[in-house]
Amino acid sequence: MAEVAIRKPALSGLLAGSATVRLSVAPVASRLSLRAPAESIPALSAALGLTVPVAPKTSGRAEKRAALWLGPDEWLVIDEAGSDLQALLANAGVLHSAVDVSHRNVGIIVSGPGAELTLAAGCPQDLSLDVFPVGACSRTIFGKVEIVLLRTEDDTFRVECWRSFSDYVFGLLAEGAEDAGH
Repeated sequence: MAEVAIRKPALSGLLAGSATVRLSVAPVASRLSLRAPAESIPALSAALGLTVPVAPKTSGRAEKRAALWLGPDEWLVIDEAGSDLQALLANAGVLHSAVDVSHRNVGIIVSGPGAELTLAAGCPQDLSLDVFPVGACSRTIFGKVEIVLLRTEDDTFRVECWRSFSDYVFGLLAEGAEDAGH
């Protein structure tokens, strides 16, 4: 009988940082790419137990679940409790597309007073608190890679990237963290 290979999580056990910032791998999470028309939002919000946002650069959060606005009809839903998000939406009774992307993405937490400066090493977006407040999210670039960025606290960000780019993103963040520490 053939042995089944068990995939080691990307970036497993990596930590980096400096005196002002800490980089860590986010907890394992369920993720969905959600697409839906505006009239489906109330039912999808009820099924997910949070408010699916309709305004640009915003997120809806409840406990360990977040829905991040990526476009007029597109969201990334992240659930750190590991819930079966597709099952939650299966009986919503409204038009939507929900694709599980849990194994495609990796989350990296960037925290500390140097978090903004660390991200500035590769992200051209203004991440100051008055422009990018807690709960703000954006699909943007970091270095040469597309990421989804969520500000979870005043000095904490969640970076979501494709696992195939995770070594590059973590390495560039680690360099930015060193610069932020000086």
